[in-house]
Amino acid sequence: MIMHQENEVQEFNHLYKELDDLYHEIALKLGISDSALAILYTVCALGDGCLQKDVCREAYISKQTVNSSVRNLERAGYLYLEQSTGRDKHIRLTEMGQRFVEEKIRPVIQMENEAFLDMEPEERKEFINLSRKYVDRFRTREKKLLEVLT
Repeated sequence: MIMHQENEVQEFNHLYKELDDLYHEIALKLGISDSALAILYTVCALGDGCLQKDVCREAYISKQTVNSSVRNLERAGYLYLEQSTGRDKHIRLTEMGQRFVEEKIRPVIQMENEAFLDMEPEERKEFINLSRKYVDRFRTREKKLLEVLT
């Protein structure tokens, strides 16, 4: 029984990593890093002018990675930073960045939407509910594990 459960977890992990690899292939094809793809994707989803901290939160990328990748995207001419209140900075797309997002990133979002909508409405709802349930249970166990490890 335990061996069967371990195989299921391995299969789930394999699917998760396979999906991650598909995004990596997209980033490679676009000539950008995985983190750059995530940043441009998030800016596309949240809107031009979103804050760096919003990108960190939405894309689940560390502040250091976002900062480093934003600097690289800035040097490449895709975006620039605009000071907000306090230490917050807005991410603004340049004209070149806007074209890139419309031509290259928006189709990725459209592809995701189409793949998701290929499932039946009940399947989509079940997929989201089960994914949320797994993440919640994982988070609870992760906190307990970290308490033991520290």
